[in-house]
Amino acid sequence: MHAFTFFILFFTSIFLETQASDKNCATMCTHGTPHIQFPFHVRGQPEHGGDPIYELDCNNATKTTTIHFPSYGDLVVKSISYDMKRLDLLDPKSCVHEVFLNLNLSLTPFQYYYVVKEHSYLNCSVRLSPSFSEIPCLSGSDYHVYTVPPSLAVPNSCRVVKTVPIPFGYSPYLSDNSFGLGLTWGSVGDRQQETECFTMAHVKVVCIAIFIFAAAALRKLKIYQSKKLQHLIEGKDQVQVEKLLGDYKPLKLETCCNSDLKQGNSQGETVLDIRIMKQHKMQAM
Repeated sequence: MHAFTFFILFFTSIFLETQASDKNCATMCTHGTPHIQFPFHVRGQPEHGGDPIYELDCNNATKTTTIHFPSYGDLVVKSISYDMKRLDLLDPKSCVHEVFLNLNLSLTPFQYYYVVKEHSYLNCSVRLSPSFSEIPCLSGSDYHVYTVPPSLAVPNSCRVVKTVPIPFGYSPYLSDNSFGLGLTWGSVGDRQQETECFTMAHVKVVCIAIFIFAAAALRKLKIYQSKKLQHLIEGKDQVQVEKLLGDYKPLKLETCCNSDLKQGNSQGETVLDIRIMKQHKMQAM
């Protein structure tokens, strides 16, 4: 019983420890923000909670989760799908094409989730014809920015700023600051085959298995000991019964013999008395 209690306490302590470890490896910045787990982790957490290059920040002022890109700056994490390996972002400046223009994913483990196609950004000193859609968030009063296919002949009033592979060129119908800002990441197993979260999860499974095995073994031992004790008790009772019977038989035989002897003596005395009485009667006649 003491061993069983020990196993329960041991299992409980291991379970609570692994639960605490899981909390370190899976968290969120605030209510309503994305759930953060491996390979991502929040800045300031132990690195075993996620790969260092997948570091996220909690912005307490805006109550948002952000990720920093050296080539651009901070972007808001809208959602994370771990099954699809999809990271949806928002631009706090509300200018998704500024992100496309400056974001250098070659320095990161990410790539665009959507199919990309090369586009050239043009900076023009005059407005082009209405067939071209100007990007308002990148344009000013004396310059105008457009996205065009690289094969297009560049007008004299324009110069190519940059040609980059992006999910789509600018369209007033796709001006949302989040559209197209979906990223994906590759396998991180090559960089980190095991993490403490992964290990502790397996420790929990092993501990559960050990606990179940130990409980079953202790139960079988208890049943065995109970049966053994019962057999010992039954055996002891049998010995005592046989001993009592052994003591009882001679006693019964002696009692029986004494009783018969007394009865025989009594009968003998009675016959003798009758004979004496008969002799006295005959003499009297």
